Amino acid sequence: MNSTLFYIHDPMCSWCWGFDKVRHQLFESLAGQMNIRRLVGGLAVDSTEVMAKPMQTFLQETWKKIEHTIPGTEFNYAFWTDCEPRRSTYPSNRAIISARNQGQYFDELMTTRIQQAYYEEARNPSNNSTLIELANDIGLNTHTFTDDLNSDKTQQLLLEEIKYSRALGVNSFPSLVLETEAKLTHIALNYNNVEDLLDQIVKSQTG
Repeated sequence: MNSTLFYIHDPMCSWCWGFDKVRHQLFESLAGQMNIRRLVGGLAVDSTEVMAKPMQTFLQETWKKIEHTIPGTEFNYAFWTDCEPRRSTYPSNRAIISARNQGQYFDELMTTRIQQAYYEEARNPSNNSTLIELANDIGLNTHTFTDDLNSDKTQQLLLEEIKYSRALGVNSFPSLVLETEAKLTHIALNYNNVEDLLDQIVKSQTG
């Protein structure tokens, strides 16, 4: 397998949540045909400040747009009243890396669990306490996870992963980048049709 498909995402990126169904279909279709590498992209830096009201409104409108654009995608708007929103996704990114440390398989599981908690259960993944509860949900060693979540090493790994994503030319999430021996190709996202994505990938490999 000489080709690698990079999936660059953030677990608190609402468009990534919308893309999840088609993304699963894509990965299943490509299994065994090429390397698939997941990267967290670091959507929003650490912050203790409550999200400004205009940003809260913008994100709620984005959720509505996604629900309209991607049939079947739903959000729990109770998040905006039950939680104290912060524009801070680095903690959840570090949680993905910390989960991955206990086995590559946990990368996917932790991402999904964060998304479920945020978008379906109206819980706040900007809080370490929430992330530790989610780690326990998927069977991680929570003592090890907690140590990793707050370590300088994990923060450095996050910054390196963000840098790698930028080197691939990625500045928005989700993104798909196909690396072959000859070139890098950015795959145009289709949130509702996996066949279109597969067609682009085949053409990029043979073109």
